[in-house]
Amino acid sequence: MLVLVINMHGESLMPCKQSKARKLLRDKQAKIVKYNPFTIQLLYGSSGYKQDVNVGIDLGAKYIGVAIQSQNKVIGKGEIQLRDDVKSNLETRKTYRKGRRNRKTRYRKARFLNRTSTKKEGWLPPSIKSRIDNTFFWIDTFCRLLPNVKLNIEVGKFDVQKMINPNIRGMEYQQGETYGYYDVRYYVFSRDNYTCQVCKKSKDKILHTHHIIYKSKGGSDKPSNLITVCTECHSSENHKEGKILYEWMKNKKKTPQYKEAPFMNSLRRRIFSKYPEVNIVYGSWTTPKRKELGLDKEHYNDALVISRVEADFKDVAVLFKIKQFRKKKRSLHEAIPRKGRKEPNRQAKRNEKNTKYSNGFYLNDKVSVFNQIGWISGFCNGGVYIKDINDNYITIPDKSYKQVGYKNLEFINHNNNWQSSIVCVSSHD
Repeated sequence: MLVLVINMHGESLMPCKQSKARKLLRDKQAKIVKYNPFTIQLLYGSSGYKQDVNVGIDLGAKYIGVAIQSQNKVIGKGEIQLRDDVKSNLETRKTYRKGRRNRKTRYRKARFLNRTSTKKEGWLPPSIKSRIDNTFFWIDTFCRLLPNVKLNIEVGKFDVQKMINPNIRGMEYQQGETYGYYDVRYYVFSRDNYTCQVCKKSKDKILHTHHIIYKSKGGSDKPSNLITVCTECHSSENHKEGKILYEWMKNKKKTPQYKEAPFMNSLRRRIFSKYPEVNIVYGSWTTPKRKELGLDKEHYNDALVISRVEADFKDVAVLFKIKQFRKKKRSLHEAIPRKGRKEPNRQAKRNEKNTKYSNGFYLNDKVSVFNQIGWISGFCNGGVYIKDINDNYITIPDKSYKQVGYKNLEFINHNNNWQSSIVCVSSHD
């Protein structure tokens, strides 16, 4: 990925190569202002030549695909992994507190500000709010550090309003040549969970959409009249009386309704409000376009398509991975004391449960150890625990225990609650 650049006044410039950035830093003509993503600031005047930059965002509940391209040349691509443990942590805390209130412990005054009846307009559950806020944070970050940004975001698999009213028009609809066909088809597949509704099998099956009431008998092409059927079931033989498809049609149940994840519904409405000038894209357009370009199904490849690359685009051989890290543990109590701790859990002090600093190293510091890059995930007596970007422990070679001594660590940089890594991949060229 190219290095992002801002000028002396904090305005964004076109990114530069890593070799150019190293020379500027070596010659004291630039300084590092941000590590995630890596950004430098020039310490001298610049002419500030800028091109239009297209940013594609593939939204998801856990992963965000990002692709940046200018003049059909990819500047960078990768994925951002958000936390998905907020809900489970809140439920665990709720269980601990409920247990405490039933015991003879200190009196805790009832709280009413967190009741449903007092929630303000626009309130969101903490798990959804966390992901939406972090999604907007990264979109705003790339838009702020890149010049002349044209933002393109995929907000869902298909346009549900288009399904209801095929004649709807507006700036938010990006229509392709096969827009209507793919919208209906992928809507039905997604609604039926990509599973044949006759044999209930989905693995290694080619799927088709089947009319419940044939068009020759007055049936329509609306989703309510379509079901997902595999090639084996969707044969002329199975249409005959007594066969599997005929019997299913005879005893058919109510067509299921599509219900998208609450997170995506909440996020979509806020995207429309926060970014009124954004180009909206749907997955029903992205999927056939990605297949046309011969790209694998990955979040960053979907983002490439969303950024409007053409068939002869120039790709990059690396991608970035950014992952959210839970840096602080705010729980007051634990169900079971940590192994090795001698004092009872009820007497443990909160500030002793979270070691944030030891021997010159902080929690989530990026370090090099045994020719690998990792992040400090915790401290122990005489050492640290280190994990890589894929959440795997980095251990001493030929040893099974997870602790690593301080003398083996080489400091790279401090981090807040994000981890960033560059991964080599095969190029499109």
